[in-house]
Amino acid sequence: MMKTSALMLTLGAFTLAGCVVPQATEENRRTQTGAVAGALIGGALGANSNGDNKLAKAALGAGVGALIGGAIGSSLDAQAAELRNSIGNDRVSITNTGNSLIVNLPQDILFATDSATLRGDLNQDMQAVARSLMNYPNTTVQVVGHTDNTGAAAYNQDLSQRRAGAVASVLQANGVPGGRIVAIGRGEDQPVASNLNEQGRAQNRRVEIIIRPN
Repeated sequence: MMKTSALMLTLGAFTLAGCVVPQATEENRRTQTGAVAGALIGGALGANSNGDNKLAKAALGAGVGALIGGAIGSSLDAQAAELRNSIGNDRVSITNTGNSLIVNLPQDILFATDSATLRGDLNQDMQAVARSLMNYPNTTVQVVGHTDNTGAAAYNQDLSQRRAGAVASVLQANGVPGGRIVAIGRGEDQPVASNLNEQGRAQNRRVEIIIRPN
C-alpha cells in the first residue's frame, strides 16, 4: 500500500507540474511550485499516518497541501508585486524564493560609513515596507545586517547588529508589531560577492528584510 501511495504522490506531483503554462510569469511559477511542494508534503503526511485507508489519506493530504502551498505562493507573489510598486528606489531588490521574500537594501543607501543611523531620505521607502508588512500580517520578519570584511570582524559584527536593529526599529515605529520582527547581525560571515574588489564589497554591505509566511 505504501508503494502504491508513493506512486500516486509522484504521479500527482508530475500532473501538477505538467499544468505549468509555458508562458507563465515568474510569479505564477512560484505559485505553481508552492502547490506542487504542498501536494508532496501533504500526501506524504497522509501516506505515513496511522490507521487504514492510507491511500485515501494520501490523496486528501496532497489536495489540501496543494491548496495551502498554492495559497502561500500566491500571497508571496502579491506581496512582492506590491513592494516593487511602492518602493521608489531601483537599488532595492525584492526576491521571491518560493517560500520567502528577501528585500535587499544596500548599505550605501541606508547608512553613512561606520554609522548605524538611517538616512532621513529612506523614510518613505521604509514606510512602504512597513505598510506591506501590515497588509500581510500572517508573516514573520527577520532583519539581517551584513558587512564586508574591511576592519575587525568583531567590529563588523557589532555594526551589522546595530544596523539591523535600526531598520527593525523603523518598521516598528511605523506600526509593525515588535513580536513579528527579529533583528540579526551576521557581520562579514555571509558575503554574496567577492571582498577582493570594491564592487563586491559594496554588494556585501547590506541589510536584508526576510519575510516568511507563518
